[in-house]
Amino acid sequence: MSAFSGATLMITGGTGSFGHTVLKHFLTTDIGEIRIFSRDEKKQDDMRHELQARYPEQAGKVKFYIGDVRSVQSLRDAMPGVDYIFHAAALKQVPSCEFFPMEAVRTNVEGTDNMLHAAIEAGVKRVVCLSTDKAAYPINAMGISKAMMEHVIYANARVAAERGNTVICCTRYGNVMCSRGSVIPLFIDQIKAGNPITITDPEMTRFLMNLDEAVDLVRFAFEHANPGDLFIQKADASTIGDLAKAVQSLFGDTGTKIIGTRHGEKLYETLMTREERLRSEDMGGYYRVAADNRDLNYDKFFVKGQVHTMADESYTSHNTNRLDVEGTVKKILTTDYVREALEAWESGK
Repeated sequence: MSAFSGATLMITGGTGSFGHTVLKHFLTTDIGEIRIFSRDEKKQDDMRHELQARYPEQAGKVKFYIGDVRSVQSLRDAMPGVDYIFHAAALKQVPSCEFFPMEAVRTNVEGTDNMLHAAIEAGVKRVVCLSTDKAAYPINAMGISKAMMEHVIYANARVAAERGNTVICCTRYGNVMCSRGSVIPLFIDQIKAGNPITITDPEMTRFLMNLDEAVDLVRFAFEHANPGDLFIQKADASTIGDLAKAVQSLFGDTGTKIIGTRHGEKLYETLMTREERLRSEDMGGYYRVAADNRDLNYDKFFVKGQVHTMADESYTSHNTNRLDVEGTVKKILTTDYVREALEAWESGK
């Protein structure tokens, strides 16, 4: 019997790409109830009708709660009876966060703090929070807000561990292919319209994960977490140039146009910093980065000191396994979005 048997799982930001994939993984299991917590009533209504059509026997397990992580009271109202939480609510797009950084703070930082306080108060057993590679050595507002979110997670994890009732951990992963705001759907739409693909920098590298792998990472963290742990999945990467070629090899070559980097973009992404790597544990397909459990008594560090403060290198999209164009094609074909878009594209020719 799994830990989810008969349990109630709440997903914040549950109408997004991650929430849809969680439902695909969990809805036909013996889970008791799944609560979708989000602020967009239209997306909830669309999801409700989709579930009724696809899963008529299981759709009743899903309950919908209108609310916003910025409102702690709406979180408290949705929490009674919840056993576990997957926290996916966030502002995720780099350019919009650059122009409206305080909105990123209110959702990603304050919203996470609200959720964790409500979860601890309600006696939720486990909380897994979703972060991003942009939180490691952040240079943009979205990454900075997510980095601060992670520190909020670790601080609350200490408090919860002292009280002994809620285990809080964090996952960090790279670009999730075909999620909202990601580049592959944009490339496909541009090709279908007969326009050239717009590329920021062909030498830029990005981690590539599909949504199923994102859910697998969260489940692994759920099963193995100690309070305050950070989990990172080992992931393949490709250059943006090769990614564009991979999409064009499937949908047609309409040419490319180099437009330059957008606000706040990096040449490559970091999933684990050198400082984190020093206290990481290799768990096969994943890294576990243990919480920094030092207290505020710094006097002992002046006496003892620390010889090593960082590893030789970070874990980045430049030094992970690099896919060529053929490998990138195989990778993007693991997503439902690309397979369905390709089927529709070929049938419409």
